[in-house]
Formats: sequence, C-alpha cells, structure tokens
Amino acid sequence: MFILMTAQVFALSFRGLHGEDLIAGMFEALPGGTNTAIWFMMLIIFVLGFFVEWIEISYIAVPLFLPILMNMGVDPVWLAMLITVNLQSSFLTPPFGWALFYLKGVAPPEVNIKDIYKGVVPFIGLQFLALVLLFLYPQIALWLPKAIGW
Repeated sequence: MFILMTAQVFALSFRGLHGEDLIAGMFEALPGGTNTAIWFMMLIIFVLGFFVEWIEISYIAVPLFLPILMNMGVDPVWLAMLITVNLQSSFLTPPFGWALFYLKGVAPPEVNIKDIYKGVVPFIGLQFLALVLLFLYPQIALWLPKAIGW
C-alpha cells in the first residue's frame, strides 16, 4: 500500500513539474517513429527490471510512457501484452530477479547463485524471442479480445 501511495505522490509531483513534457520531448527526438518509441520504452522497462520490482515499474514508469504511445495510435491491449512479456523477464534478470532467489531456495546446496544466473540466460533469450514475435504479429495478443467483442 505504501508503494501505491508514494507512486501517486511521485506522479503528481512529476506532472506538477512538467516532467511529462520532458518525456514527450525525449520520445519526439527519437528517429523512426512509433516502432522506435515502442522499442525504446521496452528497453527502458527491461533495464528498470534489473533494479526495480515490476509493481514500481507498472505504477510509475508505464503511466509516464502510456499517454505518449496512445497519442501515436498504438493499440493499448497490444502494448499491455508487450509490457507484460517484457516485465516477465524482470523476474529472471540479475541482480534482483525474484525467480532466481526462489530457485536458489529450492536448489541443492551445491548449486550456487552464479550457476542459476548462467542457467537463466536461454530463458531470457526465449522471452526476447516472444517479445519480438508479439511485436511482429500483434494478432497473437489481439485475437482473444476481438473474439469476445472488445
């Protein structure tokens, strides 16, 4: 609950200081249009996942980027699925990959954390492949909402 309250305080302060204009200017300066903006946001979220939990990213970073990408005409359901797949990688990326510590907790004593870090590299690659496929084929994420009438 404390995270939610402080995220709101941060968001109000950031907007009050016109931080949204700074973020919008940063996205406008990117060459390549909408696709570059999406990948730039994905990179920022991935890097934040190294150091920050998914809930902070969802309540602080995503609301900063979402209005900009919505103004670019990006489908919000597709974008949410891209963000979700990207956030899954934060559970696997050192140094704060929570899934890694859960694995260490159930692994035999002879398995050290370094072995676990090395072992998740292929899974992070698979997450990236899933992200690329979802980016290239948006219908993967959009078929179900369309099927139920969204």
